[in-house]
Amino acid sequence: MPSLLPPSLVAVIPRCLQLASQPVPGGLLPLRLGDVTIGRVHPLRQVLLGEVWPELQRRDGALCWEAEGLDVQARSQRIGEVALALKERGAITGWRGERYACERPVDDPCTGRGEVLFRLERAAFRFFGLMSRAVHINGFLPGARLVCGRRALSKATDPGKLDNLAAGGLTADEDLVDCARRELLEEAGVPLTISAAVQARGALRSTRMEPEGLHDEVLHVFSLQLPGGFSPRNGDGEVSEFLTLDLETLAQRLAAGEFSHDAAAVSAFGLQHSHALADLRA
Repeated sequence: MPSLLPPSLVAVIPRCLQLASQPVPGGLLPLRLGDVTIGRVHPLRQVLLGEVWPELQRRDGALCWEAEGLDVQARSQRIGEVALALKERGAITGWRGERYACERPVDDPCTGRGEVLFRLERAAFRFFGLMSRAVHINGFLPGARLVCGRRALSKATDPGKLDNLAAGGLTADEDLVDCARRELLEEAGVPLTISAAVQARGALRSTRMEPEGLHDEVLHVFSLQLPGGFSPRNGDGEVSEFLTLDLETLAQRLAAGEFSHDAAAVSAFGLQHSHALADLRA
């Protein structure tokens, strides 16, 4: 743990990481594409799924979709139709008109990527318990200070919670660094001349149950050194304000649960590794 961290921050880091990566509860039904488990669905959703997805079969305690013979486009079309039917019935909310990629599982999705099996509206991923990806950027100002945004009250998830400098879901076929720089520009007004210095800092997997279903997401962590005097400015309406926090204040707000689970975990993850020394001393 970097020696620059105050004891109060060191103490809260394990809890932040634990809250983001919770055990997947038992009792969820595996969702399989052929023999490959791609998601997990609450058993109470079986009846509704049977109404909108008649070819889905219950076998050996799992929900099986025999679609190996379809190509990516055809799979995307079919499961997209199912998701739309669920949206019309009020089972999927917060529709964004953006698609994520569902990947073939790999041993460690934090270090590797699987082939794309289909592309689907992002709001449907939790309903089916599919794994998604997101980028989060820790922004540092001189003097070991982090710049954090407060999520707008209009956000579908975690409204009003504190967040990282910028964060967002990785849309299908988008490059990670391109996504990070896009989010920095849209959410915090960071020009491309500054965001060109963004640094990849690893990844962690976030899992927990939410009202929409299983949240399963790989969080790709980046850091960015901001010039002294830089003032972030939101451009997409998703951030209500920005706060600049010294490490003691950050520890207090993390301990009080003011951050979203994922943003807290990213802050903790970014500060517990060796590269944090360089980030904090800038």
